[in-house]
Amino acid sequence: MRLSDVLPDAPTSFDAACALFDAAPAVDAEAMIGVWRGVELPTGHPMDGNLERSGWWGKQFVDAETVHPLLFPTADGAALWPMNPVLAFTGLRASKLPGLNTMPVARSITAMRPALAARGPKARLRTTQYRGVDTATMVYDQLPINDVFRGIDGNTVLGAMDMRDSPRPYFFVLRRDDSLPVRV
Repeated sequence: MRLSDVLPDAPTSFDAACALFDAAPAVDAEAMIGVWRGVELPTGHPMDGNLERSGWWGKQFVDAETVHPLLFPTADGAALWPMNPVLAFTGLRASKLPGLNTMPVARSITAMRPALAARGPKARLRTTQYRGVDTATMVYDQLPINDVFRGIDGNTVLGAMDMRDSPRPYFFVLRRDDSLPVRV
């Protein structure tokens, strides 16, 4: 999925992304239930490009207590599997594992699936207040990170990843897409 396919007039700066986010309506948490395909919204954030290089596919919201924040395609591309975000955000590096440092990052992640796969949900869905608006928020269970959502249309949301110790959010777009099964 390309950003231009889901957000043709995507902002290209942090200020413009904030303006779009602030102008977008709140999202009801219940409306997030389902499988969503994701794409980054580059704004000059230090994380820009990381999700794309990793092969990240999207997120799944089963219910308010069962959320898989990082979905990746299986090696054959026929299904999705959830990665444990603690392993993704705490610096597990393929370069420390013999033979994996020569593979593209996405192939390394696929190869390390048995070690990286989540064994259950790793986030919850709540309504929180962010930038003055009560809206749907994915709260990571083991990380100081909240993904806050605003509506673009009935099947598309703009997400702002709010991380402790980061002075500004990291933006991404999610589009509803249940074309692949999720295998936990």
